[in-house]
Amino acid sequence: MKRAAALSALVCLLAATAAAPALPDAGARPDRHRGSLLDSVPKKGVLKVCTTGDYAPFTKLDPVGKKYSGVDIEMARDLAKSLGAEPKFVATTWANLTKDVAARRCDIGVGGVSITLPRARHVYFGEPTREDGKTPIVRCADKDRFGAGTLKDIDKPGTRVIVNPGGTNEEFARAHIKRATITLHPENTTIFQEIIDGRADVMMTDASETRYRSRIHPELCSLHPEKPFTFSEKAYAIPRGDDEFKAYVDQFVHLATHDGTYAKYEAEWMK
Repeated sequence: MKRAAALSALVCLLAATAAAPALPDAGARPDRHRGSLLDSVPKKGVLKVCTTGDYAPFTKLDPVGKKYSGVDIEMARDLAKSLGAEPKFVATTWANLTKDVAARRCDIGVGGVSITLPRARHVYFGEPTREDGKTPIVRCADKDRFGAGTLKDIDKPGTRVIVNPGGTNEEFARAHIKRATITLHPENTTIFQEIIDGRADVMMTDASETRYRSRIHPELCSLHPEKPFTFSEKAYAIPRGDDEFKAYVDQFVHLATHDGTYAKYEAEWMK
């Protein structure tokens, strides 16, 4: 009798369980995509590319013609072509770039984007395109004033440090400058003119940008770009969860950085 009662209770329990609504998969990720950009981009024929347009040599927006150019712009065009699509450039800011990628306002974010752990919480980063790091750029006439160009040489009362808001340049300055004055300048395309015109003394940005700016502005000198203060890598931002698309972008970048394609685009801006 006891056995029969137990079996009857088990049958009732199994029936109730089968009738109950299925619980959500505990292992399901809220960011998991439905289908991959690797499939949808070729079908739509468009690759949406978020970029700031204010960070040459990687991304530059012509204010007159409204056309984008730069190392990563050319790479984005190649990536789109490899997928049988056309690039559609979507304007963003440094404060919003990873947010826009995470929200799927674009399919990829490019333009000298440095990999950081806070950013990596919101997006995937593809295989790095190059190494970089923060280094100072100053007026050549004031070069001796900053000695070896160490943070100690820079962080002094009376020194005016200028930064663009919302990115790693501001983060670095806030973390290391305690005695000098920090000024925010909203336009990264005109920020170097502030130094040339004497309204600021130093900017600390990626060594690649200081090399480019000192080439087009002979009045400016990059200090120790071969030995920057920090180590960083640049890569393209990809929506979280789309592993197939990330794997494709990784392979695309790997080939471009080893077959001379990326080096060719960079040389066109650095020559």
